[in-house]
Amino acid sequence: MDELLLKTDMVELQDRAAGYWKWRHFRTLAACDMNKWKRQLGLISCHTGLPSQTEQILRNLHVTWELTVSDKSGQVDTHEPSCSHFCETSVTLCWSGGGRLPSHWQISTLQLHGIRRVALNCPGLKKPGWRSLMAKIDMHALTKSAQVIGQDRLVELRLLQPGIIIGVWKDQHSVAFIMFPLHYHKLVERSVQGSSLCPYVEPTFKPPFDDIDPEYGLHDYQLHIVLHNSERKIMSGSFPKLFCRRTHICDGLIQLGAISRTEMLQHLPLSGSITLPWRCEALQGAVENCCIMSLTLVDEFKKPFWCVSSPVFLELQKKPHVVYDYDGEHFLMHYQDSDGQVKMELVWMEEQKRFFLISLVVFVTVCKVNKYFSRDY
Repeated sequence: MDELLLKTDMVELQDRAAGYWKWRHFRTLAACDMNKWKRQLGLISCHTGLPSQTEQILRNLHVTWELTVSDKSGQVDTHEPSCSHFCETSVTLCWSGGGRLPSHWQISTLQLHGIRRVALNCPGLKKPGWRSLMAKIDMHALTKSAQVIGQDRLVELRLLQPGIIIGVWKDQHSVAFIMFPLHYHKLVERSVQGSSLCPYVEPTFKPPFDDIDPEYGLHDYQLHIVLHNSERKIMSGSFPKLFCRRTHICDGLIQLGAISRTEMLQHLPLSGSITLPWRCEALQGAVENCCIMSLTLVDEFKKPFWCVSSPVFLELQKKPHVVYDYDGEHFLMHYQDSDGQVKMELVWMEEQKRFFLISLVVFVTVCKVNKYFSRDY
């Protein structure tokens, strides 16, 4: 009887799929230290409203990312980032073309995977890793709606949602580089807890129901916003106690004002110019009036409510609002998606050779607030 059970067990072991033991190994490995890094993620920065040790946890877990590019002929290639830049609340990944990426109109699909490498003391051997799908993008639908957000003498920047920059050589129309900013919100979980085919699904946070507060869900927001590029931080600011009166809801949007153009003490100088540097092999450049915005809006329960990391660009305002304290050119920086909008007004002061942020307003859709707080505004 024992011999029969042993043979049965051996048959079952042999019948396992080829990737089963790899899956079991990585699942066991993840379970061993999950409690440790979850405790570390519980250390929240009061400044940003996000886990304060995200970058360190990702490094300790040996996490990297890979971009899988499929073209219309069926060829599939996987690329590791040529560089990565960690900022306060996001990381910007960059893949340089160098002839290894197909022309942008030939790309059919982009897939981004988080890769958790296993530390092995085997020089020259590529370390195995667990793959977690983070994004799968159908380029056929997005290429038609791609927006040109800037250019220099060598490349043209095209913006694809959700927040992907494709740098295209102006003389060849081939891909020079791809930039992919990733917000820190649930970044560790998204990078290691999905599978190669399915992304990590974030648990739904349900705030407690409140039938007493007549403006529940309209107050005590905290905004943290960073303007940066792939090399440095341009501006960072935190704005607590943001609110919107129920009577001020307009056009299906809740308005949260962080900086008012009439309040000089709120205005912020930016550090240096607004540019987006790029590098591809021996060539490099910088596109002016473009950068990356990383936004974190936290609700009254200190939970991330709306998180964005996306390229933005400046547009010259031909008929700006009258602001007597500034005589320079006025620019608008605008971001919009299905959850809301961000509008920033900046002034270039020629004498000081710097921008000043003189207005910052965040708009959140009523639909998002109603669904989250179980309201009916």
